[in-house]
Amino acid sequence: MGKSITKLVIAFLVIALGAYIALFGFNIQMFGWHVSYPSALDEENGIRQGLDLVGGSVITYEAQTETALDSDMESVKNVLRKRLDALGYNEATVTRQGEKKVRVEIPAIQNPEEAVQTLGQTAKLTFRDADGNVVLEGTDVASATAAFGQVSENGSDQHYVQLQLNDSGVSKFAKATAAAAAKAEGSNYIAIMLDEEVISQPSVSQTINSNTCVISGGFTDRSETSELATLINSGNLPFSIKDVELRSVGPTLGERALETSLFAAGIGILLILVFMVICYRLPGLMADIALIAYIAIVAFIMSWFRVNLSLPGIAGIILSVGMAVDANVIIFARMKEELALGKTVKTSVESGFNRAFIAILDANVTTLIAAVVLYYFGTGPIQGFAITLAIGTIVSMFSAIVITKFLLKQLVGLKITNLSLYGVKRGNENV
Repeated sequence: MGKSITKLVIAFLVIALGAYIALFGFNIQMFGWHVSYPSALDEENGIRQGLDLVGGSVITYEAQTETALDSDMESVKNVLRKRLDALGYNEATVTRQGEKKVRVEIPAIQNPEEAVQTLGQTAKLTFRDADGNVVLEGTDVASATAAFGQVSENGSDQHYVQLQLNDSGVSKFAKATAAAAAKAEGSNYIAIMLDEEVISQPSVSQTINSNTCVISGGFTDRSETSELATLINSGNLPFSIKDVELRSVGPTLGERALETSLFAAGIGILLILVFMVICYRLPGLMADIALIAYIAIVAFIMSWFRVNLSLPGIAGIILSVGMAVDANVIIFARMKEELALGKTVKTSVESGFNRAFIAILDANVTTLIAAVVLYYFGTGPIQGFAITLAIGTIVSMFSAIVITKFLLKQLVGLKITNLSLYGVKRGNENV
């Protein structure tokens, strides 16, 4: 009994401390050590806020061509996405609009012209030698293709990228590879650069005087060669893009929406906490404590991984809160059935969790499948909803099956056998 009290007290303290750290952060400095963790509510270092919460800029680019191939527009999208990531705007979104347009949403940049200047207009692909001289440009490359097979006659199968040069590129590349092959080891390379960033740096061992060449070595799977081929093709777009719409979204709407959403979520969670205690008494109280732990864990994960939080994302979290409570309701309903049949509290707790586990697992797995599908096929806010829903679903299952069960087992260890405390209207039973 003493061990159960100790475990309960420690569990309560850990949950309370975890909730405080997740929501408010901490900063400790002693003996020359400095340990800090940002608050989840910290606008700079905590959970990232989306365009609908902090405002920002919306830019719509249009391909300057009569017809745009789907693959070319995907290349435009990938280049813009890569550039945003390189600049630290991981929370920005890039989505297709129709056949010839790409929409970019960048939170926190209130001046659309500044956003355009940051992104630039088109990607620039160049091939440079060790001295930094441009030896080939993107217009000299006809295509790049990811492939798998033998690069040489006696070599083994491997992943590689095959470049197809046009007529203007063959002579330039022959001259460049001859010069690179003659250099010492470490300088005998030609760097492939996109927007002044090296995306590949293959070594050159001989003169290549052909309209095709191969980049090989160092690739472990097809995804790496596919990515490199896509980036090379992205720098060889057959058209330019132009910003046709610039729009600034003010933060006032976002702040108001965030405030009202959090207020509504707070009321909903408070009502849930009260409902669980009224209907399930002591187990309901333990579920409430587990729910607090759930909120702390979700806040910690979203802050640590800098998850982009938008209004749809808040909706995903609130939905997963309902799933966390729903799992506890299923478990407690099973427990009450067992207690009503005259079984002991200990047996009822074990049976309640065991009999409810499959139902909880099925419900959460199907929700996770839906979240994966939404993320894979969705864009922007839909992906934000899918991410928060997936995180919340996984944590909710953990809180219901692990945390709530641990707390209830400690109650069993305290020999609390009054069935009215478990929501069952009968007399007392022994554990």
